[in-house]
Amino acid sequence: MTAPAPRIGDQLASTTCSTRVIIVRAPAGGVPEIACGGSPMVPASTLADAPPPPSGGEPATLIGKRYVDAAGTLELLCTASGSGELSCGGVPMTLKTAKPLPASD
Repeated sequence: MTAPAPRIGDQLASTTCSTRVIIVRAPAGGVPEIACGGSPMVPASTLADAPPPPSGGEPATLIGKRYVDAAGTLELLCTASGSGELSCGGVPMTLKTAKPLPASD
């Protein structure tokens, strides 16, 4: 059985820490493996009743920040910080930076 393709608006939760994300941009084809802390993320609705696992130390994912894959085809918005690092297809995702504004001379 294959995992369903990620869709914009899907909410995912980590099984290893308290990280939760919403998919903001999803690739058109293929099903990337979205993981946190080395374990695949699951639909947040499946963990709704269980308390999130404790996260220790400094958070690796920060609430309100956007993370993108290397190709820029997958974008996640972090809705709950956690200690796990986000990855897509085994490659760590990076923090999306703001686009510089044009000069207003």
